[in-house]
Amino acid sequence: MITLERVSYKYPHTGRCALDEISLKIEKGACTLITGPSGAGKSTVCLAIAGILHHEYGGKKGGSVLINGKDVKDYKDLGELAANVGIVFDDPEAQLIFTSVEEEIISALEHRDLSEDEIGKRLESILEKTNLTNIRERPPHELSGGQKQRVALAATLALGNDLIILDEPTSELDEHATDGIFEVLKVLKKEGRTIVLVEHKFNRFQELADTVVLLEKGKVIAHDEPEKILKDKSVHDALIPDFSSFRLKGVNLHRDRKPVIIIESLTHNYGEIPALAGVDITIDNGEFIAIVGENGSGKTTLIKHLIGLLRPDKGRIVIDGEDIEKKKVTDIAHSVGLVFQNPDHMFFADTVELEVEFGPKNLNLPLYKNLVDEALREVNLLHAKDLYPRWLSRGERQRLAIACVLAMKPKILIFDEPTTGLDGNEAKEVMEVLKRLQEEGHTIIIVTHNRQIATNCADRLVLMESGKIIEDISLLED
Repeated sequence: MITLERVSYKYPHTGRCALDEISLKIEKGACTLITGPSGAGKSTVCLAIAGILHHEYGGKKGGSVLINGKDVKDYKDLGELAANVGIVFDDPEAQLIFTSVEEEIISALEHRDLSEDEIGKRLESILEKTNLTNIRERPPHELSGGQKQRVALAATLALGNDLIILDEPTSELDEHATDGIFEVLKVLKKEGRTIVLVEHKFNRFQELADTVVLLEKGKVIAHDEPEKILKDKSVHDALIPDFSSFRLKGVNLHRDRKPVIIIESLTHNYGEIPALAGVDITIDNGEFIAIVGENGSGKTTLIKHLIGLLRPDKGRIVIDGEDIEKKKVTDIAHSVGLVFQNPDHMFFADTVELEVEFGPKNLNLPLYKNLVDEALREVNLLHAKDLYPRWLSRGERQRLAIACVLAMKPKILIFDEPTTGLDGNEAKEVMEVLKRLQEEGHTIIIVTHNRQIATNCADRLVLMESGKIIEDISLLED
């Protein structure tokens, strides 16, 4: 059904090929799982298969992409291609524009010149298939990440394509929402749809995949059935990372511990929607805390209060012995640093060095040039100081974001989903940096959906649900 023959592509103004003579065949009705480190070319392959690369992008192209025996360049435009290929991106909000879930699906159905009765029948079928019937009238922007992803998938299905491409659809989803996407894809596969799935959650989607394609630096380095591809140890370690080597064995029990964060009865509402409902927690200096919970449980709302981006409706927050209620965000930044889930939202400078320099320079820290080199050395990016930040791989950009916060010398470091979008090896690199920072005396707080990382890397596991802390468990081993 899909054939890629020596496909190459180089984005404008870049030196290396994003795709380097890739050849693949994807059979009709098969599920192909594409994975690999950030910067490997996974998203670019999706754009190539969908015809978007040829019809919408500049840059240098080579080779051919055939869908049902027809080259994508011979399709009139993306509208014609859309009758054959549907694509769901990792950011579903970019695809959702209507005021209700139902309208998103109906709009796609109306593009197919169907009768009103047929539109109604197909609408009900798609809503049921994607488990959206009970939220059909809700505005997409009010939905959880998993719900939004299912709406984007539903709208794509409404176009009637037999080929569905999904580019990291669960990268920002918790386990429950990921299971929801898995169940939808299982139904689609049984119907005979051809699925191309870019994913790092190999364990969850392994049983769905007929073949696995492993990319690295724009090349296919492995392509086989899941069981066969895992026989290569290096491939196995990249796809199924083991974080057990991070387990603590009492190394922090003997530290001189004292409270560095005290949160009492913290309450916050978004309009009439409760986000935090009386949170109480004390965190000691030098601790490594993992906050887990489903999407919408209050995790990100909680950590935004720690840097002053949100202010409590009730309750108080004490950091380093001071109530931060009236402190400015810039003053709080001397003690607390936050690395957001998507590091790209932080970057604006022309070089890595200037990116890291901005924070300490803005805070008027002495010898800020020295702080920049020190932070880049800490995350193994000193060699990249003169590069444009967006030229870095996804894993390197994550470490750059850490360096930007480190350079401001905060005692407390907070990371919102620090391994999102990273393969196993990149995730390990990031966690090695965080564990090293803890050993140097920093207090580390991470928000994560990855239970393996949480249980192997943290001192404490804090579980949130409906804006409350429902469990707070020590993970230290004697």
